Order: sequence, then structure tokens, then C-alpha cells
Amino acid sequence: MCVIFVYVNSNPIAGGFKLILASNRDEFYARETQAAAKWANKEHVYGGIDLEPGHEGGTWLAVGGHEGVFKIGALLNLTGEPKPRNAVGRGMIVSDFVASTDEYNIQTYNSKLLADCKKYSAFNFVSIEISDNTPAHVSLLSNKPPRLEHFVENKCYGFGNSLASAPLQKVIKGRQRFESVVEDFHSKLTTTHKEYISNKSLQMELVTNLKNLLKCKKKYWPDAELQRRAPNWGEELSGLNVCMPQAAYGSRTHTVILIDEHNKLHFYEETMTGLDPEGEWRQTHIEKKFFENKNANL
Repeated sequence: MCVIFVYVNSNPIAGGFKLILASNRDEFYARETQAAAKWANKEHVYGGIDLEPGHEGGTWLAVGGHEGVFKIGALLNLTGEPKPRNAVGRGMIVSDFVASTDEYNIQTYNSKLLADCKKYSAFNFVSIEISDNTPAHVSLLSNKPPRLEHFVENKCYGFGNSLASAPLQKVIKGRQRFESVVEDFHSKLTTTHKEYISNKSLQMELVTNLKNLLKCKKKYWPDAELQRRAPNWGEELSGLNVCMPQAAYGSRTHTVILIDEHNKLHFYEETMTGLDPEGEWRQTHIEKKFFENKNANL
């Protein structure tokens, strides 16, 4: 189980962000993982890497920036769907998208994936493409059943472990809270812009509020769709922050990603270092200026 909330705007207000993203990765605590960092073999890509034997090199969430274009990809499981025989690993779906520099844009990549998606176990693939000269693209590709949906920029969206047509309650409620956080940030930005530029206090307040959202353990139960998909564990999975120590499973990584108006990436990650969710968590903060804003002098 995972959840992701996104806001994109290719032309944000002064001091604003082209991307505001908050995501929880729910996984078994023992699954070996590399924390968020620049990829050694693709230096324009940042994100975590799956080190599980047989799945090395895949990822659940990553960002790539190249020649004026940002690509963001995230993979979510579709809970409760049967696994096809000889299913292909899904982690490279994100890796191949964010790492590509010439062969694929978001439309061509999703078209190719949609035509070949039945060979994978059930998934939702969230893809985002942002550049200065065109509206940002947000897409959701599901493979059970095969379907590709597109969403307009300048709105807040939430995606989880069900189809977009039947969202889980925690996705519905979480998106509402995410939208409130984003709207509060924009409201304060328009009234205190000069102060924000000098100390970035609003940015850190935004990050804190998004992390608090991701760490919320309130259970949104009952949930008919989740009960259908996970009849044995539905209630335990109904919070944004899943904590199931009895199964050694839960929200082991919290991620906030911002891309500012000057094409600078701000990547915040908190991830478990051991098997105890009450134990130590590694804090990662990455800042990277990718390229100049083509509209900077307009």
C-alpha cells in the first residue's frame, strides 16, 4: 500500500513551486533499499533504489531533469488483484521513464507501456512531465484493467492502491488535507512574498505540514473499496501512515518533493534504518539546480 499527492503548475506564482509532491512508501521493513540520492549511472536522476534480489535497479519514486524537462514517476500497487503467471518486475517502469532523455516523452512512454502492461502484476503508474513552455502533464496508467487517464495542471490530486474511479477513503480525505496545505501556502505566499524570499520560512512550513500529513495514523474506516481489496487487513491499511509491526510492514519512507520556479529540486526523505518503526529514521535533504528557467527574463 502506498499513497501520493501531487500539485503541478508549469508557471507558478512568484516564490511558488512547479511541483509539490507528498508520498508514503508502504513496504516490508526488511526489504533492502538505497535511500534517495543521485543515481550513479544516470546523474540527472534522483530517488531511492530497490536493492531486493531480483528487483535491483527499480524504484517506486524518482525525478529526472534534462534539457528543460522534468519527469517524475511513481509506482503504486493495485491491492487485491491476482498476480499473473511469470509476471515481470514493475520497478523499472519508473526508472525507464525518468531516466530516458531522447527516446520517450510522457505520451510516447505511456502509449508503449499501455500496449504491453498486461505482463506486469497490477499497478498504478503516476507520471508527470513539466517544462517551461507548455502546461504540465499528469497521467495515471492502470493495468487492471488497462486504462490511461490524464489530469490538468493547477489542481491537487491523490492516488493510491485502487482505481481512480474508486478511490480509497484515505486518498479522498488525504487529498482534501493536502489541498488545504497547498492553498494555505499560496495564500501566505501572496501576502508575505518578500519575507519568504529572505528566509524561506514558508517553504519549511510547507514541508513540515506535508510531512505531518504523511505521518497521520488516523484510520479512515470503514472503507468498502479497501474492505473488498484487503478483507483481512483493510482496517490496518486504512490510515495514511500504515504501521503494522506484527507483519513487519508499513509506511517505511516519507517523501516530500518540491521543484521551485527556478528549476531547483528540493528532495526531502525520511526512511527507516532498521526494522522498528519507533527506531531510527534517516533524514535526507537534496537540493539541485537543474537548468535555467527559459522564462526568467520575460
